[in-house]
Amino acid sequence: MKNTFLIVTTMLAIAFTSCNSKNNQEDLNGVHKVVVKEVLQATEYTYLNVTEEGKEQWIAARKLEAKEGEAYYFKDFMEMTQFESKDLERVFESVYFVSELTASIEDFKAMPKMEMPEGHVGAENHEGKPSIQKESVEIEAAEGGITIAQLFENRDKYNGEKVIIRGKVVKTNFAIMNKNWFHIQDGTSFEGKFDLTLTSIEEEVKENDIVTFEGTVVLDKDFGYGYKYEILIEDAVKK
Repeated sequence: MKNTFLIVTTMLAIAFTSCNSKNNQEDLNGVHKVVVKEVLQATEYTYLNVTEEGKEQWIAARKLEAKEGEAYYFKDFMEMTQFESKDLERVFESVYFVSELTASIEDFKAMPKMEMPEGHVGAENHEGKPSIQKESVEIEAAEGGITIAQLFENRDKYNGEKVIIRGKVVKTNFAIMNKNWFHIQDGTSFEGKFDLTLTSIEEEVKENDIVTFEGTVVLDKDFGYGYKYEILIEDAVKK
């Protein structure tokens, strides 16, 4: 009798869900429910140590007021490993940056998507071509440096190496995942690739500036959740 009651109750629940949220059912698949154990506040993000079905994990979301014991829901996320929060002076072995975090599953879609740097290779950009337009610039390579075309043409040669590169800043994104993101162009290209992305802690950089950077070349950087870079210059500093 108990089994029959359970089956009937389950079938009614399924029918009710189907009738009331048929169009949204697919969107609710994969939603995670977590309970907060610890809260750390940074400048741009709130870091939460949470549990889900007995498993403990750090997540990060746009700044919000959260308390221990509260429950939250999220779906889309990207994992960052060995992630350093300069605000907190702490390195997280693993942290999930979530795009939407709500206290109610009903308003799950109400919050905006987490901003990510433009020009990434994502679901809408499989071919790896920059979404930024090519600008008409002619900038000579810095002394001891290379051009964007040379970098893309000889990517394996420069993998893991520090390089000096100069270009016009065509796009800036500040304070995303505790980094500033810059796109530069120098007028050169290789197989249609003309835009280079750099991460930095430099603050005094504006669009249209001509800047010389030095940083480390990283190939095929995958931040998860579809955010990939064929070539990325990390920890870039102005020369």
